[in-house]
Amino acid sequence: MDLAVGASEATIKSLLTKLGTLLAEEYTLVRGVRGDIQFIKDELASMQAFLSNLSHSKEGHDDQTDDWIQQIREVAYDIEDCVDDYTHSLDPDRRGDDLWSVIVRALYELRTCWPRRSIAAKIAELKERARDVGERRNRYGVPNPDPAKKKSSLGGYFAAEHQETTRRLVGINEPVGVNDMTKLQHWIMSERKDLGVLSIFGFGGVGKTTTAKALYRICGVKFKRRAMVTVSHGTDPDDVLKDILKKLKESSVHQQGQIHSTASTSTKKNQASPDPQGMGFYQKHCSRLSQVKLCARSEGEDGRASKEHEAIKKALKGQLEKDRYLLLIDDVWSSSTWQQIWNCLPKNFEGSRVILTTRFEAVAKTSLVDYQLFYKMKVLSSKDAKELFYKSLGGRQPGQKDQVPARVWEMCGGLPLPIVTMAGLVASKSLTEQHEWIEVCDSLFPRPQVCHKPEEFMRIVNYCYTALPGDLKTCSLYLCLFPKGRNIGRKRLIRRWIAVGFVSEKQGLSVEDVAETCFNQLVERKIIRPVEHSSDGKVKRCQVHDMVLEYIISKASDENFATVVGSQWFMPTRSNKVRRLALHSTDSKRAKEADRMNLSHVRSLTVFGSLDHLHLKSFKAGIVQVLDLEGCGGFNENRFSVSDICKMTLLKYLSLRGTDVKKLPSNIGDLKYLETLDVRETKVCVLPPSVGQLERIRNILGGDKGTRTALKVPREIKGTAKTLHVLSGIEIAEGTNNASELNHFTGLRKLAIYKLPISDQNVASKKKSDHMLKELISSIQYLSGYYLQSLIVDVESSEFLILLDAMDSPPVYLTALKLSGRLVKIPKWLPDLGKLVKLNLSATALHTDTLKLLSKLRTLFSLTFSVCAAKHDPDITAILVKNKSNYRGEIFVPAGGFLKLKLIRIFIPHLPSLNFSEGAMSALERLELRFKRLEGLHGMDKLESIHDVIMTVDGQVEGTTKLILDELKRAQGKYVLNVQE
Repeated sequence: MDLAVGASEATIKSLLTKLGTLLAEEYTLVRGVRGDIQFIKDELASMQAFLSNLSHSKEGHDDQTDDWIQQIREVAYDIEDCVDDYTHSLDPDRRGDDLWSVIVRALYELRTCWPRRSIAAKIAELKERARDVGERRNRYGVPNPDPAKKKSSLGGYFAAEHQETTRRLVGINEPVGVNDMTKLQHWIMSERKDLGVLSIFGFGGVGKTTTAKALYRICGVKFKRRAMVTVSHGTDPDDVLKDILKKLKESSVHQQGQIHSTASTSTKKNQASPDPQGMGFYQKHCSRLSQVKLCARSEGEDGRASKEHEAIKKALKGQLEKDRYLLLIDDVWSSSTWQQIWNCLPKNFEGSRVILTTRFEAVAKTSLVDYQLFYKMKVLSSKDAKELFYKSLGGRQPGQKDQVPARVWEMCGGLPLPIVTMAGLVASKSLTEQHEWIEVCDSLFPRPQVCHKPEEFMRIVNYCYTALPGDLKTCSLYLCLFPKGRNIGRKRLIRRWIAVGFVSEKQGLSVEDVAETCFNQLVERKIIRPVEHSSDGKVKRCQVHDMVLEYIISKASDENFATVVGSQWFMPTRSNKVRRLALHSTDSKRAKEADRMNLSHVRSLTVFGSLDHLHLKSFKAGIVQVLDLEGCGGFNENRFSVSDICKMTLLKYLSLRGTDVKKLPSNIGDLKYLETLDVRETKVCVLPPSVGQLERIRNILGGDKGTRTALKVPREIKGTAKTLHVLSGIEIAEGTNNASELNHFTGLRKLAIYKLPISDQNVASKKKSDHMLKELISSIQYLSGYYLQSLIVDVESSEFLILLDAMDSPPVYLTALKLSGRLVKIPKWLPDLGKLVKLNLSATALHTDTLKLLSKLRTLFSLTFSVCAAKHDPDITAILVKNKSNYRGEIFVPAGGFLKLKLIRIFIPHLPSLNFSEGAMSALERLELRFKRLEGLHGMDKLESIHDVIMTVDGQVEGTTKLILDELKRAQGKYVLNVQE
């Protein structure tokens, strides 16, 4: 396989920016050093142009070229280390010609004499290395690429292709060509009470996971407890079991969240969780697991592992023994692993089922249970292959159908994964003649050969990867840092791309727009696949198929792009210098493996798991740029302290989301280069005043939507006003930030407020509170005239929601708006928001008149009505009762309007009769209802585009609700009805 050059090109591009900044700033340099830096910058610019041409070569590179690329990359890395050391240890010159400035400058030069000379020596050495690398190409005859190919490959990439992707709803992909789906569904949902196992097997890319996930989705509503996990080659079975426990916990929290979000009209008796030993039982046993870890440290690894295994087994028993459960265990590689997992699962007689997928027939037919079904996946017929191919194109290029020859999908041998990958290539390339596609196919598989084996599929992946522009190659390589089967958040990914300099402003587009474009391109080219969309129709989370990920990891290894510890695939390092490190497993064995590495050059650290065994002292803190610890525990251990983070002075991306961090250090402001600070779902409730010193911060993310907790930000935060784009999950309160000071944040794209002051009976207090709310209204009006696109006000204050109605200058440029609380009526200006795509309103505003007004929103994609009170609120109850009385217990959806609405969600305890008129919501694809009691649902047959109807019942189904649901089940026709009881 030819060596990818995308990462090397991106490294040099980022370095050139740093060198330019270094030359622009008037640092006190040793004589001659500035000239050396300029020489290095010019030399690297020429190398980057050469690499850019290489990246578009259709032919593979010879050994000389590969070796030369490696040398360029290593010298570029070392130069970047030197530059970062320079900027870390030295300050720009003090400006001014007055006597005091001269004295200070002289003292500074004297104090920094040694480090400046040391850096000067390093730069001189690196200059010679750069010169020698450049001369070596000519000395050994490294061939020149054809520069004319660049424009044809990249021409118009951003200008022509940067367009807003089609907003869509995504679910589990329905398998194509699986004729036995009905049979498999009936087997899973059969009345047989003993535990059963469905084993689906077949080679990689044949569609096992797609089929299993579709079954899990369709049948899952019949099971009380559900979890879906992915197994990797060589994975410790205990890690799989802990992952099952984690997924069960998340499912339990979701169920409790449903009750909390709809309990405002219920009595305390009805607010009990439907899974009383779910969350609490899990937390108790997680605590016990932690105690086992602490107590067993002196007993050796074997004793500790044995006690932890027994604790996990006991926790699973407590979770699943009494309930009907469904587990999907995907991609098991060995019989021994499967047996160990099986031995820990409770063998109840509630009709529970396990779906197992594996590439190996021997694993699938490991006899563990009497009630078992084996299903071998078959390749697709020619007809089904063609159907899947055009379905994967997504209708983006209507003219392609007549121009793409059948050979394009026929050469894939009926394997779904190669077919989908080729569809991504077709969607991205501008080939129009059939003979051009025939040439592509013949270069991959000479006739009559077709793709049958994993290594043959890798030819297709390699061709598609080679066809990527350089920046997309680099962004795709970054995916190797995430474990197999992991859902990757879109925003998490693109913010990290920005932090490491893989994307930059281009053709008038902001860096965020360019990053979004790169992400959309990787989706279109099938390098990554969406697994969840947000309610605005954009991709929220994505995955990489394990076979594509295997290819990406091999490329990343070739480029010494990253080092992964604890991965399914072994990644040999081509250098003793680790630049990007991802720890997929953090047990003592993996931690020791990391400790043996040279970690003094690590720029990016991503950890999945616990920090118990991690030694951050091994890292050279001054050059780390990305620290992603999302979901990690262990901050309270002596081995790691959150205060250590503040030593990482070049840090750009810091995520502590979902960790057990309780407080940020007071000197967080020392991180002058920080762009993203993510402390969502932590116990961090207050930002220290020094946060105002974060000169480059773009995103501050805090609070927790699930528990309705907010983040207090200090007044000093106005120091970030020039750079801040996202301020999410905050509290507006007296004594911290002033509402009127939000006026300074004219660059804000998103503002999410989770808490506002609630006035009491005290006259002075109420006056002060009202004044603050008016200031906040004024600030929102002001910011709406700049860049504000998303506004979330998730509060209990009815006063603020009333004041919104009187806003003189409405936020007409908003694309997303959420108003929760005691919303009696919608603001009169809301129907004028001509760009609104996503709208969330309190269910207190749900009635016929509101729907008539909202039907005028021509761009609206999703509409949600919900009650978001975490406890019984008599005021909200009174509003809901009054609405029902005023509209005779019925809600009518008007005909016409809602031209682009595809999703409507209504989450309310007692849902009045919902009636759809003829011609109502013509584009609606999904209807989601969550309730305790439903009084009627009429006109479903009048919805022209409806596909999915999802109903969640919080509690026991009885009376009128049961009759309505039974009737809907009998009458369903063109849509899929999914009732979750």
